[in-house]
Amino acid sequence: MRRRAVAVAFSGGRDSTALLHATATEAASLDITVFALHVHHGLSAQADEWLTHCDAVCRRWARRGLPVELVAFRIETRPGVGDSVEAWARRARYRALREMALARGVDLVLLGHHRRDQAETFILQALRGGGVASLAAMPKVVRRDGITWARPWLELPREAIEAYARRHRLRWIEDDSNDDDRFARNRLRHRVWPALAASFDDAEAALAAAAARVQHAAELVDEIAALDLVAISAGAGLDLVAWRRLSGARQRHALLRWLRQELDRSPPATLVERLMREALASGPPRRWPIEGGELQSYRGRLRKAMASAPGFSAAAIAVDLSRPGLHEIAGWGGAFHVDVVEHGGIPMRTAMHLELRARAPGDRFQAGADRPPRSLKLQFQARGIAPTLRDGPIAHGNGIVVYVPGLGIDARALAADGEAQVSIHWLPG
Repeated sequence: MRRRAVAVAFSGGRDSTALLHATATEAASLDITVFALHVHHGLSAQADEWLTHCDAVCRRWARRGLPVELVAFRIETRPGVGDSVEAWARRARYRALREMALARGVDLVLLGHHRRDQAETFILQALRGGGVASLAAMPKVVRRDGITWARPWLELPREAIEAYARRHRLRWIEDDSNDDDRFARNRLRHRVWPALAASFDDAEAALAAAAARVQHAAELVDEIAALDLVAISAGAGLDLVAWRRLSGARQRHALLRWLRQELDRSPPATLVERLMREALASGPPRRWPIEGGELQSYRGRLRKAMASAPGFSAAAIAVDLSRPGLHEIAGWGGAFHVDVVEHGGIPMRTAMHLELRARAPGDRFQAGADRPPRSLKLQFQARGIAPTLRDGPIAHGNGIVVYVPGLGIDARALAADGEAQVSIHWLPG
């Protein structure tokens, strides 16, 4: 029987050290393994020393009988020109934490944020002009990308964590970047918070409570936006005609939710404002640049089009897409997502022996059992697929087209009822 496990994000600082110690102490009596996930950003000259410290702490606790094991991840990339170092590091950290957790079969990651962190986040988001989702600050528990992220100490004051660390004589490291006033959070902590706390005794609790109330409102807004998207985003892209029929407030929040899904992050406020202003007006096709590609309005739909990766492979390659999960396709700048299904898929035996290649002039696609095969160009036009969205590897098997990005599975390749089958979906890079 596989032993249960939980993960804790472990930077080596006071808060994460205290959380890791408390979690490992509790886990010892429950036969649970605790993975201490450490992300080596490589931004500080002391990063190697921090990793050494974290390793020493985990080894020392393990010798004392605590079920803790260090897992480290080195980030090799660096922020791009013009990137916010804080935002880049945060995104890279969460990606690394997710990868480490899933690689060990863990889907629960604990984070050491406390009430002061929540209050600070609320202030920073307000100063940045954030909307409801941003002002909601940090959720106590959220499921995202296959991981449950939990902040068990989010309602505790910082003083309680400091007392825990002193009581158990914990050792931790101080991040020298916490003294760097180039970062907004540090300026808030060093210059603003002392004056705020001196003027309002309950500032921390009041701001954290305000964030919690906004969270409730944000959840309601998001539920309404999700219902709207069911009606206006069926098929490829966002149905602009149906979107324009919504009230202004619902237009904005439906658009925000759709953009977060498509971009895998909160969209820039400037992009949202441009779309609200320009996409509301009917007219000729338009384009809006985004990181790595663009958004396009085409035949009444708004779609994301990613820039083609250079050097797409023209040579045919053999692949096995019978296993569920994500399959990166070298040379094509994307991946196939595979799911086991009961109907509407291709036979698993076909998926084991597929050939991927570029579109050829003679390729034809059959959209339904009672419909004739037609050229890919005509099928793309009938579906309203923009020309820039028609790139991607065509999957062939048993002498026929099996799958076309943007069109889906060819009717001739569908599995019979009761046959072992999988669905495949192309995800551009």
